[in-house]
Amino acid sequence: MNEPTTITSAKLEFTETLKKQKRASATILAYGNDIAQLEAFLAQKGISQILAINQAVLDEFKAQMEKDGYTAKSISRKINSIKTFFRVLQNEGVIKDNPATLLAHPKYETKPPRILSKVEYRALRDACRNDVRISAIVELMLQTGLRISEVANLKIEDYKNDSLFIAAYESHPERVIPLNKAAKTALERYLSQRPKDIKEKAIFVTKTGRSFLIRNIRSAIERYFSQADLKNVKVNDLRHTWVFYQLDAGVSVATIAKLAGHKRVSTTEKYLELIGSKKEQAAKLEEL
Repeated sequence: MNEPTTITSAKLEFTETLKKQKRASATILAYGNDIAQLEAFLAQKGISQILAINQAVLDEFKAQMEKDGYTAKSISRKINSIKTFFRVLQNEGVIKDNPATLLAHPKYETKPPRILSKVEYRALRDACRNDVRISAIVELMLQTGLRISEVANLKIEDYKNDSLFIAAYESHPERVIPLNKAAKTALERYLSQRPKDIKEKAIFVTKTGRSFLIRNIRSAIERYFSQADLKNVKVNDLRHTWVFYQLDAGVSVATIAKLAGHKRVSTTEKYLELIGSKKEQAAKLEEL
């Protein structure tokens, strides 16, 4: 990697590195937008060289975002992008000292995950029952804890031996997810009606045979949230719900961490606070 002399060229090199790391396109776009915002702020101060950036000016950028009304959570996310940007540049030998090392995140209260009650997830299931595609997606997320991006990226060849293969991506290792009866039934029902004789290898496709995009999956599920009269629910809460009920049923933290693809077991352990007591003994995966 050639040493970039300007922030613009450094940003381009950063994007290329993220692509080589096989980061998700949405992640690359978000990082790019955040660094572009920093670049615009620095330009107003007459700073265009990457080596001219120091912690003081980064602290000024943080203060400006606070002044502009960004939430603490949004600022923290942008700081993550900035830290990643400079860490990559340092790893590539572009800069010797990282000006973002001591850049502090703002403090904010993290809300506990939204867990759907049994009445709620059954209402959702009823609401989308006649939509075999969304019904299958919802069932997979409820029964396996898959991320929406993982659902969208599933290929036909990933489903075999009553399991789903999730290929490695970004920093997540590959994993194999066993399907219970409810998940298999919903998926097989959809596959029997999936458009035939199409080249698209994605499991979930549109009526015209194209890959069902994440944003469209999200919109469709949110529509059924509304029909089921579910309040303050996000698509990722289906994943939270799966983790919670499995731990509550006594499945070990280590097992759930592996199946959920959590990078750290501590991420899984946080759900135990919602349950009230740690249940580490092994148990059969519960069918929701």
